[in-house]
Amino acid sequence: MPELPEVETVRRSLLPMVRGCSVTAVQVRERRMRKRIADDFEERLTGRRFDNVRRRGKYLLFDLDGGEVLLGHLGMSGSLRLCKPGQPLARHDHVAIELDEREVLVLNDPRRFGVLRIGREDELEELRNVGPDPLTLQRSIDEWRQATRGRRTPIKTLLMNQTFVAGIGNIYANEMLFEAGIRPRRMAARLRRGELARLDQAMRTVLSRAVELGGSSISDFRGVDGKPGYFQIHHAVYDRDGEPCPKCSSEIRRIVLGGRSTFYCRTCQS
Repeated sequence: MPELPEVETVRRSLLPMVRGCSVTAVQVRERRMRKRIADDFEERLTGRRFDNVRRRGKYLLFDLDGGEVLLGHLGMSGSLRLCKPGQPLARHDHVAIELDEREVLVLNDPRRFGVLRIGREDELEELRNVGPDPLTLQRSIDEWRQATRGRRTPIKTLLMNQTFVAGIGNIYANEMLFEAGIRPRRMAARLRRGELARLDQAMRTVLSRAVELGGSSISDFRGVDGKPGYFQIHHAVYDRDGEPCPKCSSEIRRIVLGGRSTFYCRTCQS
């Protein structure tokens, strides 16, 4: 599933190309997504103008004139691309949004776990429990202590809780814990002040670096231009079971935590 860096990469690519454009036509070829695309989707979107493109966690928000937003989620395998009007659509191109009769914004989603909805931002249930954004989060160490107090759950599991911080998934939870020198199984409530300070810094460092490199293309992810991201080349531990740690050359271990493959160095992380 695309995580924060992949979604932010898409947002930054789309913003200069769609901002100020008006929707001249909408084609829905498949409504059976994770949540069915509304029957009046085409009618509500046609004629609207895209004023901005924002992100909340893993969600894209296209600000529409009139105060509503087009909410998008790429699900497990979704992607957005721009093509020219008249260009043939591919098999899994489920929605095509024509902009000013010169560009077409296309949602491709083989597994159909994505979401497209129109509404007022404060009324969209998908956004009600989205936590703070880790790229802009400003927590003091005392605030981190308060946030983790009583949390008897592994810190990796807590980082992936979208109400705690929004946008972090399995890949980046592994990477930021390695950067911070913290084992994934450590109980969040037991982290010391210095460890929380390192985690706070690692969160921004890893995510910012991933955004700069266009995210991680492990399987399906491609940017708006169809090109993969390159951060996977720099993964320190994720999916590197049995390989040497880039810092100490110890063997990277794999465990299953919360049903997800988890990778760490038992020498560099404590």
